Amino acid sequence: MPTIRDVAREAGVAPITVSRVINNSGYVSQDKRERVETVVAALGYVPNTLARSLRSRRTDTLALILTDITNPFWTTVARGVEDAASAAGLSVIFCNTDESEQEQNRYLEVLLQKQVDGILLAPVQSSPDHIESIQNRDVPIVILDRRIHGADVDTVFCDSIGGACALVNLLISLGHKRIAILNGPGDVSTAEDRLAGYLQALQDAAIEPDETMVFRGKYELASGYDMARQALSVTPAPTALFAANNFIAIGAMRAIRDAGLAIPDDVALVGFDDLPEALVIDPILTAAAQPAYDMGRQATELLLSRLSGDAPEAMQEIILPVEIIVRRSSGPALSVKEVVDPQS
Repeated sequence: MPTIRDVAREAGVAPITVSRVINNSGYVSQDKRERVETVVAALGYVPNTLARSLRSRRTDTLALILTDITNPFWTTVARGVEDAASAAGLSVIFCNTDESEQEQNRYLEVLLQKQVDGILLAPVQSSPDHIESIQNRDVPIVILDRRIHGADVDTVFCDSIGGACALVNLLISLGHKRIAILNGPGDVSTAEDRLAGYLQALQDAAIEPDETMVFRGKYELASGYDMARQALSVTPAPTALFAANNFIAIGAMRAIRDAGLAIPDDVALVGFDDLPEALVIDPILTAAAQPAYDMGRQATELLLSRLSGDAPEAMQEIILPVEIIVRRSSGPALSVKEVVDPQS
């Protein structure tokens, strides 16, 4: 049975344009309207009237709720969302929560009152609160980057477990055994997954986990600085640090510098999330780079397919791979003396 995407592809238009023609809503040029109608007739396309009837009032507006728009990772995600929405003829309202659950919930209520067509949400926490209430109002929602425990909802995120495991495996292959993790909040799924990947790598290498090497904070520069200072004060000190996001990594770099130490001569450093080259004069950080733009684009396309009634009935979970980029911060292999005596 042909789908709305089949019609869009044959007519050379976006799925939202096909939806507008079928629903007779929104502006569509006469040329595009005629092309769509011709393809609909040729393919014998039958619209999903049930899905279409769920929400008859459209505003041609999506909402994107992010946790920290100052982070280059999220600005890149936002660009992917905006490009995909624009290609479909929709506008995007951007909201920033600053990792505040109160702000998140306030935005959700305001956006529902404004009758946005769909919501893309990077949740502050991994609890299912408020997700079901949104779905009960027949507003499609897609979760970005972080998983929601116990919620049946479309989700697009990256392989944090695999990426973290690969970074720590790299450090272990270079001779490091005392590796500290500078992690995010415990109630956020990305932090849970990156800790799981860290522990998996240690287990695979038969390295006993050390609780004094596990630090928990926020995905912020100041938190990265504080956690790195704490890690470097432990005896014996770690020979390598794994920062769970890019802001934590930047904070750790500053702490290492202020401690009079050098990267990677005195301590190796790797991080989850890369930094755009435009923001870094001399890229040195070995990182697990997430496809942030693709995350935003695919999440938006999934949301649009929900709006058109063309998505599978079952909620989708899309896991994107990460790329390990090796630079100078991870350093060369440790010497035998360094492996035996981390304090040397």
